[in-house]
Amino acid sequence: MSGPADGSDAVAEQAGDTAEGATLDPAGVEVSVVLPAYNEENTIEETVRTTLSTLATFLKPGSYEVIVAEDGCEDRTPDIADRLSKELPGVRHFHSDERLGRGGALEEAFSAAHGETLVYFDTDLATDMKHLAELVDTVRTGEADVATGSRWMPGKVADRPAKRGVPSKGYNGTVRLFLRTGLRDHQCGFKAISREAFDAIHDDVEDRHWFWDTELLVRAQRGGFRVKEFPVDWEPKGDSKVDLVRDVLGMGSQIIRTWWQLSVQPRITRRVSLAASVLLVVLALAFSTQYLDFSAVAANIGAADPVLVAAAAAVYVVSWPLRGLRYRDILAELGFTERIGFLTGAIFVSQTGNLVFPARAGDAVRAYVVKARRGIPYPSGFASLAAERVFDLLTITALAGAVLLGYAATGQLAVVVESVTGAPESGRIAVFVAMFVGAVAIAAVVGIVLSARTDRNHVRALVTRFSSDSYADFVAGVLERFVGDVQKIGGNPKAFTRVGATSLLIWTFDVATAALVLQAFSPGLTPATLISVCFFAVSVGNLAKVLPLTPGGVGLYEAAFTLLVVGLTPLSSSLALGAAIVDHAVKNAVTVVGGIISMLALNVSLTTAVEETEDVDDEGVEEESVEEPAAQ
Repeated sequence: MSGPADGSDAVAEQAGDTAEGATLDPAGVEVSVVLPAYNEENTIEETVRTTLSTLATFLKPGSYEVIVAEDGCEDRTPDIADRLSKELPGVRHFHSDERLGRGGALEEAFSAAHGETLVYFDTDLATDMKHLAELVDTVRTGEADVATGSRWMPGKVADRPAKRGVPSKGYNGTVRLFLRTGLRDHQCGFKAISREAFDAIHDDVEDRHWFWDTELLVRAQRGGFRVKEFPVDWEPKGDSKVDLVRDVLGMGSQIIRTWWQLSVQPRITRRVSLAASVLLVVLALAFSTQYLDFSAVAANIGAADPVLVAAAAAVYVVSWPLRGLRYRDILAELGFTERIGFLTGAIFVSQTGNLVFPARAGDAVRAYVVKARRGIPYPSGFASLAAERVFDLLTITALAGAVLLGYAATGQLAVVVESVTGAPESGRIAVFVAMFVGAVAIAAVVGIVLSARTDRNHVRALVTRFSSDSYADFVAGVLERFVGDVQKIGGNPKAFTRVGATSLLIWTFDVATAALVLQAFSPGLTPATLISVCFFAVSVGNLAKVLPLTPGGVGLYEAAFTLLVVGLTPLSSSLALGAAIVDHAVKNAVTVVGGIISMLALNVSLTTAVEETEDVDDEGVEEESVEEPAAQ
């Protein structure tokens, strides 16, 4: 189907859609009605004709259009809609080969619509069409910016089956509680919105499926637009296409996401984040005093061999040029060539930022440094950071999985657990769990890497086999970004091997640092046990730091490290915690010293870097156009 000749072809081509319409002057259209359709071959023609006849009772000819937003149908709906668009004046057909989701199809159709009043309702016509004039005129006359029918208004409650009515009431009550809308019915498929309101809020509406209706209303209210809810006569027709378990759970996650974005996130300033992080650490320390003797921890730290601790610091220093080398190779794949010394300094500055500021704000600092000092655009800076994080995650996950499998295969894990718990059965269970977790970790790494080496979208295809709701779409998007970050490097086998090998070296030095620190406490472990335990403890400790709860993961790393060392060896918790504290302190001290030297050498202010990146999102897109910052 070719694009329309009425000026909306640009939008249609952008969405991969096609649209046709019988002759109609776009300039005269005041009202655009969109009918979202998926596999509606039995009802779509009657719905279109009924809509046209109803509109004709209160609107003058040529002032309205009906758009069939046909969303990747698998039946005859596209053929019927195509025929109607040619036969009937004012009917247009938008087709998508791939499922856009209910919200996605509506957004594309609204964007290409000609009217200033945008209307949509479900094609089963469950809502009595006698209410269409009220719906349209409420917005068209300026009485409200958004109008929505309601099945739950006092004195006008729809007769719904319990299997649909009970979940609906629960859902609407949850939305009112968390999002404070005051509306009775958010999901009724009978709504209208002004062009002005739609253009102002639709970019902020993230969901593309069933939650789109609700989010549209919430965003409109929060944007200061007037929303009117009025009672309608409604009669269920056919089975609902909403999966009561899958889609309701998916919409529940979207309620939480929207609540977080609108009610929580705006209140999380840097000062609040820092205060919350400090409070978490203090509470954790206070709680741990019930189980740990901190005088014993201090005594163990005081008795540690200073020569071995100094050697650990020296080993950790050696790992930093390797980080610069890896970052150089990643940037080279993105088309930028820089010196290892400069990039090592940029990493020092960003990691120092992560120690000072919560929520890993230092990651954005590195994007600022390479942009301000070398002109590398923010999108490329953030893409390189994402690729680096993925390789770190893959490496430490593979290390942890390999060590777990090694323990399980040799039977050493069962012996250790038995000596700690005194229960042989627990040891056998631990062996099974260890083998399972290790196998899953390694399989995940292999699967992600193989997916990244191909052009096919295996991730979304796999996820959508199980579900196509908004939550599944969100999960697929996260996984796609994860694989995409690896794919930036994985497309070049040499670069992938080089970056992967460097990552392995970096984390090997990290483990060697921890092993030297633990050996400084005279643990009495064999070299093989010492190294394997440190490989696992460092891997899990750094995985714990992924949670952006405290600056630099202070407390999280120590807790995870201690639990693993105590669980896999006969060492006391006070000795293990002492070693974890010294290990993390050594690494953080090297980072801070390197960061200070790098800031002086690069003439970079850490606070200025954080401020400059506050208006830059995770994709590296600046919210406002800003001039190139001067050196601080």
